[in-house]
Amino acid sequence: MTDTAPTPADYSYPLGLFGGCGIELEYMIVDERTLDVRPVADEVMKAIAGEYATDVEPDGDDGVIGWSNELALHVVELKTIRPVASLEGLADLFQSHVARVEEVLAPMGCRLLPGATHPWMDPHAEMRLWPHEYSPVYEAFNRIFDCRGHGWANLQSTHINLPFGSDAEFARLHAAIRLVLPILPALAAASPVMDAKPTAFADARLEVYRSNARAVPSVSGRVIPEPVFSRRDYEGVLLAGIYKDLEPLDPDGIIRHEWVNARGCIARFDRGAIEIRLLDIQECPASDIAVCDMVIRAVRALAEERWAGLQELQAFGIEPLHAILLDCIKQAEHATITDASFLRVFGIDAEGSGGVTAGELWRHLDAELPKTPGVDPQPLQAIFTHGTLATRLVRSLGCEPDRAALRRVYGSLADALRSGTPFVPEG
Repeated sequence: MTDTAPTPADYSYPLGLFGGCGIELEYMIVDERTLDVRPVADEVMKAIAGEYATDVEPDGDDGVIGWSNELALHVVELKTIRPVASLEGLADLFQSHVARVEEVLAPMGCRLLPGATHPWMDPHAEMRLWPHEYSPVYEAFNRIFDCRGHGWANLQSTHINLPFGSDAEFARLHAAIRLVLPILPALAAASPVMDAKPTAFADARLEVYRSNARAVPSVSGRVIPEPVFSRRDYEGVLLAGIYKDLEPLDPDGIIRHEWVNARGCIARFDRGAIEIRLLDIQECPASDIAVCDMVIRAVRALAEERWAGLQELQAFGIEPLHAILLDCIKQAEHATITDASFLRVFGIDAEGSGGVTAGELWRHLDAELPKTPGVDPQPLQAIFTHGTLATRLVRSLGCEPDRAALRRVYGSLADALRSGTPFVPEG
């Protein structure tokens, strides 16, 4: 544990590029004994706020971390209330809030479970929507998209918010993030199991996420956002198309907001930031912060034109990036990337070669880019040594795990969250 507390950024908007960041972590609430999902997030919030609040700021720290509800009643989110200047000390602070949530859950016979999907939840039978303040929005989502499937009811993620202070900075940041999105599952895949069995995907959360808005396909598009690099084009092309398609189903405009966009990153002009949504939640805050730090380092290197100019970054269309994303969703770090132009913008010359794996690309970036003071490197090294959390879970479970094996391995995963240590594969 470090004694260094995270420092809030000077959040007088707008913040400039990399002038701060915001982190959000989503966890499942499960039964302490059975690990079945328990829809009691509202009772957690009431225990702190004295009422069914959507956001609470627990007393006892410096006001950096808050707790929030999510659409599903078995999920609680821990998040930075405002941007922090750096990630230093943030893992320890998040870990302390994990412990505080579990203190509230203990009398209910519950605990927190990390990982991006619950291994045996039946979303059609067990999904419960948040029923209190803000519920009209969730009810609108449910009416339009039917939130009972895995793509709404059973997916937990880590979000990174990175700021921009002008249209020019937005253009630079959006170009950089678009290129990092396809390889995020190769670093953070943590959802290989659904419906009580291993799936064909290392990142099953993203496989269902990319089609969860199929009732209005423009809402998620191809997950990789369109190559638009100004607020005018983003709102006039990307968002306008979504709003037009939603209008017959949402005539009152309940969800006509920029956050309805479900691409892998979304512009939040209301807060001067781009929110990255494609990261699976890891086993503990130390692992999440290490992953977030690696992602931010990669985005920053691209935005600062370390290996390629801005014009080259902006020239990538959707389809080449989408193809890489699909491979990484399925194979995580083992996916092979052969697109030489893509690898070139990360400083890898792959002309005439068979390409590199996505895991090798991440190891290259880690070796090339300066380390961040105050961020524990060990969780990232655990990923590079033992594989993504998805790989470690599958290795521990074996090919055809029964319910007892699932409960044992995911119980160990819950213990990793409680202790704040990386999950070590069995065997």
